[in-house]
Amino acid sequence: MPKLPTFENRVVFMGNSITQGWSDTVPGFFEDKAYIEKGIGGQSTPQMIARFQKDVINLQPKIVVILAGTNDIAGNSGPTTNEMIQINIAKMADMAHLNGIMVILSSILPAYDYPWRPGTYPSQRIIEINTWMKEYCEQHNHIYLDYWTSMVNEENGMKSEYTYDGVHVTNEGYLLMQSLIEPVISKALKD
Repeated sequence: MPKLPTFENRVVFMGNSITQGWSDTVPGFFEDKAYIEKGIGGQSTPQMIARFQKDVINLQPKIVVILAGTNDIAGNSGPTTNEMIQINIAKMADMAHLNGIMVILSSILPAYDYPWRPGTYPSQRIIEINTWMKEYCEQHNHIYLDYWTSMVNEENGMKSEYTYDGVHVTNEGYLLMQSLIEPVISKALKD
């Protein structure tokens, strides 16, 4: 197991392939910072809940950044309703909050369709869950991080410069995400 950063302001990035791909594509984002990448490709929210204790709480971060839900919509773990996704995201946020960890919930990134599940057309469900997530954060004093607005195109898919397959993120996409998350983390650590 890699040695944990010793910084006191540790931040865990919990997610799926988009989170995992961040450290692969732009490794400098995680170097020399108290950032720990805990993304596993293909995972849906129930799988993230199952590892949340080990991959987040046991690491005792100040902040957890959760990016989850697109694989649920894709049906990676079987059919899933929006309500089921919302309950699972709320469970992770509650677990973090009960352990004194600040919560940043990231919007689901825009996607017009999934290459591994064509014909799903998830864009409307993504909008609905993101709307719920923003309201949930306001009600529970969590931080909502809106990647979606900066990355969406006119068809509610992802802008071509930010993706190589309509779902996963290019170097340019990660640089944009970095520019959005870093000020939020800095502010949260000062509050």
